[in-house]
Amino acid sequence: MANKTVIKDFYGKIIGSLSDEGNKIVAKSFYGTILGHYDKKLNVTKDFYGKVLSVGDITSALVWQEYNEHPF
Repeated sequence: MANKTVIKDFYGKIIGSLSDEGNKIVAKSFYGTILGHYDKKLNVTKDFYGKVLSVGDITSALVWQEYNEHPF
């Protein structure tokens, strides 16, 4: 079972989640859309299309970026 962390804004509204699935951490929006993932073995974060965005884990930033671009 994946360990799931919910990300909330200042008002306590859920804006997305991070799921730890063994070798990767998957970032999902409020609607469940996969935004990208962090590969623990390679130490890189990739977007939905597989493009490397950063060295290190910035999955929470993907959730915040999606929220800022498309608030609900």
